[in-house]
Amino acid sequence: MAVLVPTTVLAYQHFKTFSDRLKDFPCKIDYLSRARSGKDTTRITKELEEGKINVLIGTHKIIGKSIKFKDLGLLIIDEEQKFGVSVKEKLRQIKVNVDTLTMTATPIPRTLQFSLMGARDLSVIQTPPPNRYPIQTELHTFNEDIIAEAINFEMSRNGQVFFVNNRINNLPDLAAMIKKNIPDCRVCIGHGQMDPEKLEKIIFDFVNYDYDVLIATTIIESGIDIPNANTIIINQAQNFGLSDLHQMRGRVGRSNKKAFCYLMAPPLSSLTPEAKRRLQAIENFSDLGSGIHIAMQDLDIRGAGNMLGAEQSGFIADLGYETYQKILSEAVTELKNDEFSELYVESSGEEKISGEGFVDDCQLESDMEIMFPNEYVPSSSERMLLYRELDGMELDKDVLEFKTRLEDRFGKIPYEALELLRIVPLRRLAKRLGVEKIFLKAGNMTLFFVSNPESPYYQSDSFGKIIDYMGKNPRICNLREKNGKRSMVIKNIPSVETAVSVLQQIVVIQ
Repeated sequence: MAVLVPTTVLAYQHFKTFSDRLKDFPCKIDYLSRARSGKDTTRITKELEEGKINVLIGTHKIIGKSIKFKDLGLLIIDEEQKFGVSVKEKLRQIKVNVDTLTMTATPIPRTLQFSLMGARDLSVIQTPPPNRYPIQTELHTFNEDIIAEAINFEMSRNGQVFFVNNRINNLPDLAAMIKKNIPDCRVCIGHGQMDPEKLEKIIFDFVNYDYDVLIATTIIESGIDIPNANTIIINQAQNFGLSDLHQMRGRVGRSNKKAFCYLMAPPLSSLTPEAKRRLQAIENFSDLGSGIHIAMQDLDIRGAGNMLGAEQSGFIADLGYETYQKILSEAVTELKNDEFSELYVESSGEEKISGEGFVDDCQLESDMEIMFPNEYVPSSSERMLLYRELDGMELDKDVLEFKTRLEDRFGKIPYEALELLRIVPLRRLAKRLGVEKIFLKAGNMTLFFVSNPESPYYQSDSFGKIIDYMGKNPRICNLREKNGKRSMVIKNIPSVETAVSVLQQIVVIQ
């Protein structure tokens, strides 16, 4: 098993944790980073190739050419947002069938997109550890008085402070400023250009409470666990990404004390729209377990990236996420049905006979009263949640369970809401018959079929059933073609219930 982490400090912390947790088990654990000596690196490389090391924890060094795993079965990537696509693909090539688990509080847009479209499994841990409090997040312009007050308050309760500044040249100036305002404050400086041994000593001295304030670059953001540090001040916050800000904020509030995060940035009016959105998002989403919401905001701001290439983010803000997903899904379906239809003959042949494989979604427009009445569900936000939940359903059993929950919470279901519940089977039957859109207006139902007139759908069994139904009911059916779009009007459809009944009759035609 291999565990990949972004920093040397985190590699050592994981090594200590793994060693402690697995001390009673017959497995050997070791770690590899630039902080290890050449002699240790040679020994670890040899033992790893011989299969003597069961768990190897390390930084980028574990994907070097000299590192060879005897039998790698599981790869864990911690702080996944810190690694580029090329690194992850290189890791995956170590062994083709290696199981991969990525862990992060804020997945990069490309990874989140893979999860949302179903290409990867996603598990969200929303329950925080016991006795944790949300981190109070405040946005300020740079102000020495606010900084001094925040540090003084933390010192008064025997706590410690992180001060993040990503320009190494400024770190001594900030240390001098803090010393000037708070003479008894013990300050240390840490950054990635230090000798690894010196940096590790500073971090461990800070953990042991030898210092009150650690002034550092973003090196502290990757997983470092210091429960006694419960205030973080982030200078020039507008220059950081959304996931960076959330990760750094996550370094505090790791005990049962109330934690504070101060974001120092110029006035919002002087910032770019993207920077303004990032700062507003990190300030608004401060509840425990809000990492997934921040990642969704990041996805919306930066875009979803390239599924087949290396770009980790891309521009979809003008479209909106749901529209982008719909266009993507339609494009994939079109490629399956047209250009690559021969490749999918075996896997989707049954679908195509039924017509379902030709239509990915069915839209509905109606002038009927189909809704949850205000008197039935008084809260507008509650109604929106119910509409969203219903929109994601496809199976009758899910609708029945939904209906039972509705009756249990709000009482007897009114006629308008019952009609709304019938939309689910209506859309499912319509997709099965190759219907892209349904109009229920003026007592008639109009079915709009696959828009491509050259589509093999028009040779399918489903379209044949529609023609049969029209032949048996010529007085109420009218097949027509306008602007290249084919549709059929069915008269005397006063309700959704009647519409469902008609589509069921068509589906069962032999």
